[in-house]
Amino acid sequence: MDGIPPDELADFARWRERVRGTNISEKTLLATDYLNHFNEIVMLIEMIPDMPDMLEECRIWQPKSYAEHFRDSGFSDKDLAIEAYGHVPSKFLRPFEDTIAQAHQVIAHTLERIGTDIDSGDPDKLRMDCQTSVAMIHRIIQIANGIIHGTAHVMEQGEIDLYLQNG
Repeated sequence: MDGIPPDELADFARWRERVRGTNISEKTLLATDYLNHFNEIVMLIEMIPDMPDMLEECRIWQPKSYAEHFRDSGFSDKDLAIEAYGHVPSKFLRPFEDTIAQAHQVIAHTLERIGTDIDSGDPDKLRMDCQTSVAMIHRIIQIANGIIHGTAHVMEQGEIDLYLQNG
């Protein structure tokens, strides 16, 4: 409850009760299942050094909003997750949305970079870029996971910018 604006407290308390006993965090009203969407693209990128044609599968992957992910998922409490998202305190919502935007930015850059690597025919650079990109995406996923569990830490945009510039 620390750091949650007073005008959000009563609504947050009601929603904490509604999500109790589900796979939605009572601390934030967010669900880690959303991160599976990003784990999918990570697995595909990891395959590319050995199977460059997987780039086409990666390009099919599209960013999904939180609601889109749950609407398309088999998550048991998907309707509750979508509804609860509208009640996530700003203390968690802002850093979460910023982190997800960073993930989308890094993934788009990664796919562009990997496409260039494949076209250039340098398998060592391709492998290195895939590994570097996967590490960065994993880091962003870890930060999003922390936010979902009640930590409001975010990745500095400067770190993302540095990654994007070095590609």
